[in-house]
Amino acid sequence: MSQPDPETGNAGPPPMPPSLEEMVGFNQALGVHLTEWRDGHATMSLDLKPMLLNWSGTAHGGVLATLIDAACGFCGVWVPEGQPVKKAITLTMTTNFLAQCNSGRITVTAVRKGGGKRIFFASAELRDAEGTLLAMGEGSYRIRESDPFGTPKA
Repeated sequence: MSQPDPETGNAGPPPMPPSLEEMVGFNQALGVHLTEWRDGHATMSLDLKPMLLNWSGTAHGGVLATLIDAACGFCGVWVPEGQPVKKAITLTMTTNFLAQCNSGRITVTAVRKGGGKRIFFASAELRDAEGTLLAMGEGSYRIRESDPFGTPKA
């Protein structure tokens, strides 16, 4: 259910649930939240803001591609609590843009499709709040054995 915006009185999206993992760097700056994460599956969302729109006033393709890439990476590195953290790097990614959106919450769901111990494949679909398919993508990812650069500080 939408909550009225205190400044405008217009209904907006419901509050974003807390992220399951603290986002850092670019994902944090965009306002990305990891809302569901389990073995082979990840869901991420963000609320579109004017700064995330292109000159035509619609969601920037780079924002959509970033969400697809991030969710695909996360879906392949889930580990049970207490296990060493895994991270992935993108090897290849393709994105298909299908529709436009200029406001509201957008959500991407990614699924691991296969792979082995170090390389995995994932696909994702990104939708607006009404369920319209905005973009889809797929990629291959390599699981990093170490973290040579560390986690960036906010």
